[in-house]
Amino acid sequence: MDSLRTPATIVLAVLLAAAVVLIGVELASSAGDHDAALVQRPCAPRPLYRGAGFDATVQRVVLDGLGITACRLGTSREQLVLTLAPGAKGRSAERDRAAEAFRAGLLRALDRGRDRGDVPALFAPVLRRLVEHAPIEDLLQGRFSLGSIFGG
Repeated sequence: MDSLRTPATIVLAVLLAAAVVLIGVELASSAGDHDAALVQRPCAPRPLYRGAGFDATVQRVVLDGLGITACRLGTSREQLVLTLAPGAKGRSAERDRAAEAFRAGLLRALDRGRDRGDVPALFAPVLRRLVEHAPIEDLLQGRFSLGSIFGG
């Protein structure tokens, strides 16, 4: 079990946990202000989150993943967050489609982060593999653990 505590798995765990936090922040900010002028078009380019360090990198990757997914689904990033939120109303098939699209968007965002130099190239293949197998529904409901990825 100690082999599961490699730097790459720890980074992924933090990355995915941060995704839950960012989704919560997006929900909170969306719930407080329904001004349509603040909702951007799905595929409109957005500036990357600024900052340095691990936290900023995680935020860039996750927000980029949400943007990629929103564009692919033809919805706003804000509406996507509401669709993916635990307890969101809507058809199960729609939520499942959005969750899988988010997985694909997050994978693309990891690749873009690697290309920008944000995600170390050494960890990128491991992180990609782990995101491919991460339980998105558990992640979205805040029930993520390394054991759930590896069947533990």
